[in-house]
Amino acid sequence: MAEVVEAQVVQSPAPTDLGDSRLYINRELSLLEFQRRVLEEAQDKKNPLLERVKFLAIVGSNLDEFFMVRVSGLRKQVESGVVDVAPDGLTPAEQLAEIRKVTTRLLSTGLQCLTEDLLPELDSSGIHVKDYSALTKAQKTIVDHYFQDVVFPVLTPLAVDPGHPFPHISNLSLNLAVLLTDKKGAEHFARIKVPGTLPRLLPIKRSSGSVRKDGTVPFHHYFVWLEQVIAANLDKLFPGMTIRETYPFRVTRDADMLIQELEASDLLETTEQSVRRRRFGSVVNLSITSAMPARIRNLLVENLEMDSNDIFVFDNPLGLSALFGLHAIDRRDLKETPFKPAVPVRLREYAQDSNIFSAIRRGDILIHHPYDSFTPVIDFMTAAARDPDVLAIKQTLYRVGRDSPVVEALLEARENGKQVAVLVELKARFDEESNINWARTLEREGVHVVYGLLGLKTHSKIALVIRKEGESIRRYMHLATGNYNSVTAHLYEDIGMFTCDDDIGADATDLFNYLTGYSSKVNYRKLLVAPVNLRQGMDALIRREIEHHKKGRPARLVFKMNSLVDALIIRSLYEASQAGLKVDLIVRGMCCLRPGIPGISENIRVISVVGRFLEHSRVFYFENGGQEQIYLGSADLMPRNINRRVEVLFPVTEPRLIRYLRDDVLDTYLKDNVKARLMKKDGTFGRVRPKSNEPEINVQEWLLQFNQTSQK
Repeated sequence: MAEVVEAQVVQSPAPTDLGDSRLYINRELSLLEFQRRVLEEAQDKKNPLLERVKFLAIVGSNLDEFFMVRVSGLRKQVESGVVDVAPDGLTPAEQLAEIRKVTTRLLSTGLQCLTEDLLPELDSSGIHVKDYSALTKAQKTIVDHYFQDVVFPVLTPLAVDPGHPFPHISNLSLNLAVLLTDKKGAEHFARIKVPGTLPRLLPIKRSSGSVRKDGTVPFHHYFVWLEQVIAANLDKLFPGMTIRETYPFRVTRDADMLIQELEASDLLETTEQSVRRRRFGSVVNLSITSAMPARIRNLLVENLEMDSNDIFVFDNPLGLSALFGLHAIDRRDLKETPFKPAVPVRLREYAQDSNIFSAIRRGDILIHHPYDSFTPVIDFMTAAARDPDVLAIKQTLYRVGRDSPVVEALLEARENGKQVAVLVELKARFDEESNINWARTLEREGVHVVYGLLGLKTHSKIALVIRKEGESIRRYMHLATGNYNSVTAHLYEDIGMFTCDDDIGADATDLFNYLTGYSSKVNYRKLLVAPVNLRQGMDALIRREIEHHKKGRPARLVFKMNSLVDALIIRSLYEASQAGLKVDLIVRGMCCLRPGIPGISENIRVISVVGRFLEHSRVFYFENGGQEQIYLGSADLMPRNINRRVEVLFPVTEPRLIRYLRDDVLDTYLKDNVKARLMKKDGTFGRVRPKSNEPEINVQEWLLQFNQTSQK
């Protein structure tokens, strides 16, 4: 698909209509192109071996979610007769056809990387993933005993015949289709679900290796696939029967929840019901091996009530996400070097007087995760919970995880008599259960819990602390690009800011009134809030930059984000390029803009960085005639974020922080020649390589070193 579009752009005259479909890349295919970049990290021999395994597992997990959400949505459009075309001109049916081709290539390449590259390297490094048939007699004895003691009691073989209807096959489950015959020679079919409660890669007893040069003795780790162990012991499940054939298969279902908020009297209860229904969604993907015969395929297609076009045929193993189990092995020599997150110097000072609020009063403070520790965020919330002068705390929670020190601080604040109001977003996809549990816990302790606005998902990241100081009050805020999740803060690149700016504080108060009450305020002092004023504000900032350039004043746009999809924003960026304005875009995932088209986007450069940490921050830089402005926040430039979510972009105004974000962050991303890829106008990306005599720059490694000594 990408090569065809490339030919269209090169051979045809450049479009003059900025709404022309040839100027836009399909969002689903762009997302798959991102998965290809992640796969490249698994193929890159410069990465530590177990990190490469992890990247391959991420590809598998990402593609599962892609089918559960994006593909299922397209299928619903086709089934409903929707013929609307995307900005790139593809209909839902055409998108599905392209997706099948691209994902088949991606997964085939991933499996080839695993079998021909990673597994042999793991084997030579003392990590052995064996087929059951390749185990030694002693290893088979160990595994068979494990099957008898642990696996066998968990299994439930389900027969399929007139008295036993075809069983439900749950989402993302791995199963065995078993053909067997009884003593009379009659053929039977049964299904066995491979239990997800047990490790997919069963560890076999470790053994010591030869002594290393440094005197240490490494362990050899042995693993075998659980489904193969079950298949080898089927006679214990079907005594008196003859096992004829066994074939694994894996099912992916529609997991995109539909919550009818207009008809829901209780959003919490409705979300709980939707989560329970998720495992029963329609089948969007059936993965099988090439050995499965047509008659078994047809039986599955008929009973799963699915389209035969949604069958994907691969070699074992089915489901690459199972490889996360290998990354958990304690082999530090095969992983990235551990690091200790730094604490910004301005926050080191507050330890002297044990008052984080005094540190914030001395000036705004940026924390750049994971290079900077998440501990100050927890300290801020804990200090607010315990400080007798704090009157109230208000916070939005999107993804906080199952063990959340931030929520614990909110509960402590309530115990200490503070007024606590929390917006818990129940519709945070795949975190609904965790958020439901936290919402109920908070409510039981007397916290004011709300679930957001009708028809909108609250994605903003903000904590507001109201503190009495003398005869007045002061508002302290933490605003961020990422979630209040202490685990992902060590894995995701995000930026947060502590401030007690009066205008931002007033805006934060208005925002929470909007979220918890009936406020229809449309004018904010400094914040850009979706869906209220963010679109208009962003468009105005881009057009102001165009005017600066036309009048010869310093002008430049540098945007860093996860995704660029919104057609209206893309059109404004095309207009900026046509005016001669230089535009640099750092886009981790989807990018529907085509750079480098003569007369349209030749002044736009798009790079993507895929590395050790998940790039997650959103940074929007405007040179603004020399009066630089930077906004940070939760919003990507996508229709859903701008139109159907509550998002917040907040300004960074202190010159030292602007310098850090401009020079040390954005400019270093643009200089990266190790992990960066440059986008071509056909939507594909090519590696950026160092020029001759040019030093290698890996932005993430550079920031790791820099933030240990940063004075921001």
